[in-house]
Amino acid sequence: MMTGLSLIIILLCLGVNPDLLLLRGDAGLFLTNMPRDEVESCFNKFEENDLARTGTIATEKVELLEGPLDQFTHEMEPFLRKQGMPVRLNKGVVELVSDFVVCEEGKPLSPESARILRLLGIKMATFRLNLICRWSPEDFELYKEGLDESDVTEVLSVSLTGIILQLLH
Repeated sequence: MMTGLSLIIILLCLGVNPDLLLLRGDAGLFLTNMPRDEVESCFNKFEENDLARTGTIATEKVELLEGPLDQFTHEMEPFLRKQGMPVRLNKGVVELVSDFVVCEEGKPLSPESARILRLLGIKMATFRLNLICRWSPEDFELYKEGLDESDVTEVLSVSLTGIILQLLH
């Protein structure tokens, strides 16, 4: 089994540009012999709805109406109360005592709001893969200048010859 560090060492020994050290934080290495245009197209088209994290800007207002919350078991009641929800148990059923606004459109999500949205299965974030750079034996191309920390997962696309692919097997 090859670790990420051993793969980087092998790539550096094969003459890969040291700029591959862009592999930090939420970054990954994508190995392929697909044509450059096809790789860029795949990455640009990929987008998936995802659960929002704390600090994400709410895309809609989510309000729960007073009454039973059948999607939650009685064991969830203390946890929901700790998240600030006005709940109680009524004959073993979690019940919302009054209307409750989980989040407001355009405002950042609190940790409690993000947890409640996760429990409700409401997705307000978008997961994307962004190319940082591309390496081939002929050249190195940096797609993004001044990289910074981000919630967006960034992936390094590397076009490689058969030698690298054989090393991975």
